Amino acid sequence: MFLGELTHPVTNLDGVGPAAAKSLSALGVFNVSQLLKHYPHRYEDRKNPVPLSLSSSSHPAVTVAEVIRHETFHWKKGMALKVIVADDSDQASLLCYGRNSLAGKLTPGKKIRLTGPFERNQFGELQSGTFVFELYGENAESRDFGRILPIYPLGGSLTQGLLRKAVRSALDSYAVGIRDELPADLMHDFSFPGKSACLSSIHFPNEASDADTARRALIFEELFHLQFAVARRNLNGKPLENKKIWDESLIDRLLRNLPFELTSDQIGALDDIRSDRNAGKSMMRLIQGEVGSGKTLVAFLAALGVIGAGGQAAFMAPTELLVRQHADNAARLLEPLGVKVAFLTGDVSGAVRRSLTNAINEGSVDLAVGTHALFGSDVQFKKLELAIVDEQHRFGVEQRRALTSKGDSVDVLALSATPIPRTLALTAFGDMETSSIKTMPAGRRPVETHLARMGNEHKVYDFVRRELASGNRAYFVYPLIEESEKSNLKDAENMYGRLSTQVFPEFKTALIHSRIDEDEKRRIMKDFRDGGLDLLVATSVVEVGVDVPEATCMVIEHAERFGLSALHQLRGRVGRGSEQSYCFLVYAEPLTDDGKRRMKAMKETSDGFLLAEEDLKMRGPGDMAGTRQSGFLKLAIADPVADLNVMLKARDKVRETLKADPGLLGSGVRNLRELWEICPPFDEDLVSTG
Repeated sequence: MFLGELTHPVTNLDGVGPAAAKSLSALGVFNVSQLLKHYPHRYEDRKNPVPLSLSSSSHPAVTVAEVIRHETFHWKKGMALKVIVADDSDQASLLCYGRNSLAGKLTPGKKIRLTGPFERNQFGELQSGTFVFELYGENAESRDFGRILPIYPLGGSLTQGLLRKAVRSALDSYAVGIRDELPADLMHDFSFPGKSACLSSIHFPNEASDADTARRALIFEELFHLQFAVARRNLNGKPLENKKIWDESLIDRLLRNLPFELTSDQIGALDDIRSDRNAGKSMMRLIQGEVGSGKTLVAFLAALGVIGAGGQAAFMAPTELLVRQHADNAARLLEPLGVKVAFLTGDVSGAVRRSLTNAINEGSVDLAVGTHALFGSDVQFKKLELAIVDEQHRFGVEQRRALTSKGDSVDVLALSATPIPRTLALTAFGDMETSSIKTMPAGRRPVETHLARMGNEHKVYDFVRRELASGNRAYFVYPLIEESEKSNLKDAENMYGRLSTQVFPEFKTALIHSRIDEDEKRRIMKDFRDGGLDLLVATSVVEVGVDVPEATCMVIEHAERFGLSALHQLRGRVGRGSEQSYCFLVYAEPLTDDGKRRMKAMKETSDGFLLAEEDLKMRGPGDMAGTRQSGFLKLAIADPVADLNVMLKARDKVRETLKADPGLLGSGVRNLRELWEICPPFDEDLVSTG
């Protein structure tokens, strides 16, 4: 099979016209390869007989029955047909709601193939209103009975029948001679069938066990691909010609100046960075931890180790608000040590920008702190050795690459305030070493989290009023900026008016959201930090970049509209000082099942790592840390949570395979490489660059 044929459009297949192709495209299916990877999510067994007497709602009957007689019964739209049938085990009623025309097909004495869930009513009568039948003996080539049928995810105008026909056509025309993707010895070790057999069995298994075997093989194959791509960077990394230099003098001076000691996790993370610098190859390390756990301080210490040895560092963050906070902290902590800090954003232009970029190029700036402006072609470093990327998932691959290309073998230190569970770390950051900071600085108290039903928010307001009267500050966060005709959700603008004039008129209140001018945002945040404001009404724009130790109350209204990660991040904005802090989640009913799980999880734990695991289970791996929008994880059949053990096996096998043959990608499995290019399961560039 020529693998390029798998890119043929689905319209080449029997039964796939323009309408079906449009519906398939909404599911991300455009070509034959993608259709073959549109796997069933369950099966309906119409092969193994189940008599009427043993049928239930969860165990449908699969039997041959005879039509006995017709009856009628009343329902909301009039009289409906009831067909009495019987097999060798029992008698049952087929309730034909709105299908009275079936009387002409289901005439007494006819034999039918029958499937459907049957249950007994209050009178002990077996009955079903969701049955499927086929006249017995008249369709020897039936595709609906005597076999195990796949049940696919649908969309648009698609039907199960149309999809089955299209997939069968794809299998018959394209998959017969497809080559195997995994190395032969590995397939033998795990007793995996060939790729063609797997595709056939996953879609149209002869027995349930065949589908299980195919699924097991395809899951492993997909995770093997993923771990293979992740391993490429480490495999292909070349040792550095010159050993990198690390100097402790500035680090020691800063540590002596701090009014506190580092936590054990901070010390461990710094030790990890120091070891990476001495390892003789470029560093790719992720520091993950709770909001307020001290990741930024560790990053500053890492920068000092590089700067003390004569190098430069860049510190990149996604928003001007966050960059300004980092720049202020860097100036406060590092400039007394003689470190030259530059602040660069898109708003810095003209002569000021030219002066800064010249200083960076000449090497008179030790640490450049900025937004995406650091990617600009006019920004060149004399000796960039360390790139620190905060909230790193918010930057694209090309942006990160553009920064690291401004130096020779630049080390990368990524920071994530969203704790990443082990399952996602193995996939998204599998080529990065990971340091976790779980211990919080001394004196921090856990934030108390309380749930309040919408309608009882006045009790929350009363509590907040007492906190404000004690000299503390508070946030009120809303899902919308302004009122929407499409929903009845509270919005920040209207609630700002109500809170400032009716609820808390005696306190100074301000409004902040993404549409407010950057200069005005900075002024508001400065006033809030300095105590000129008591209460801040906002959207989730305050999720990152706001550090106000005196803020002790976080009120999130319509909390059910926020994801678990966002709720945890917002809660992390309080509890930054020594005072007891509180988070109030005000929710509207009715709550969805996921909404209940989110509220329950937030109430029961403040451990961001546990919440991240729960978030991964609920939202899937692509949604975590915003990776789905970037097209990162497009796994068709594997689940990094449920299939963690398989992923670990795949990772081990990849390492064994590459150790035995480092040149494998270039020669031994060329067909695997071709298949990735035709229909990659993920954005390999994003994986390989971290």
